[in-house]
Order: sequence, then structure tokens, then C-alpha cells
Amino acid sequence: MTATDLREDRETRRSWLREHSELGVCVLLLALGALVLTDALTMDVDIAQRGPVGPRTVPVVVGAGLLVVAVLLAVDVLRGGRGEAEGGEDVDLSEPADWRTVLLLAGVFLATAVLIEPLGFPIAGALLFWGAAYALGSRNVHRDPLIAAALSLATFVVFNNLLGVPLPGGPLMGVL
Repeated sequence: MTATDLREDRETRRSWLREHSELGVCVLLLALGALVLTDALTMDVDIAQRGPVGPRTVPVVVGAGLLVVAVLLAVDVLRGGRGEAEGGEDVDLSEPADWRTVLLLAGVFLATAVLIEPLGFPIAGALLFWGAAYALGSRNVHRDPLIAAALSLATFVVFNNLLGVPLPGGPLMGVL
């Protein structure tokens, strides 16, 4: 094979993968279904349980459903089926992905995961909301931090005080 033949073969494969990109969703659904089924079937269940419905029932049904959907979607994609864009969707698929935004958002989420214990949810949540707004393009340096702080405090109060879901308060625990 010549270099031209190899290049054409590579382009053909890329074209086929681009046309059948929904197969990636099939692989994800298949892996998720296998994970749910494995976890459900290895779950410790009390031997004294009575009745046909136990703690394994729902995870097994969901896992099996994920596997069935993955297979049906793969068959549809391989037969030429394609997902249609929504009527209101204004995404230009010829443009490359905005990796800067994706990496900024990923960094903000990772920073929140690291900082939530030492700083508490109100401060880490404010950094999360402000960082997400910045990554998505908002550059109002006076308004954004105030809105982020208000959202974070409101979320903390609703979950911690009203719903009874304990969130770490961090250094603000005595104040809140």
C-alpha cells in the first residue's frame, strides 16, 4: 500500500466513525448497564427478606433496560438511522469544539470537589457558581460574585436547614 492509499483508508474510517458517532452513546449505555447489573447482583441482601420484590429488583430492571436500549440503538445506527437535530438547535457542527470552556468547567468542578471540605459548601459553592459563569462567558466582575454568593447561600440554607441534608459549613459554620 502506498502512502496515498493509507491516507484514503484513514479518511474513510474517520468518515465512517463520524457518520456513526451515536455508537459512542451505545458503548456508554452498555457499560453503564453492565455496571448497574454487576453492582445489583453482587449486593448483599438480608436472607430473612420475604416477598418477590427486594432491593435488587429496581437496579436489575434498570440495568437490563440500559442493555436493551444500547443494543436497539446500535442496531438502528448500523442500519442507517440518525438522530435529528432539534428545530431550535442553532449549533454549527462544522465548527470545532470549544475545549477551553470544557477544560475551565472541568477545572471548576474539580476545584469544588477538593475545596468543599476545608472551605465548606457556601464558599466552595460560590466559587463553583462564579467559575461556571466565567467559563461560560460572563465577565461582569461586580455582579457575578454577588449572584454566586447568593445562590450558594440559598442552596446551603435549602438543603441544610429545610431539607435536612447536611452540607459542610466550613469556617462559616458558626455564622450560618
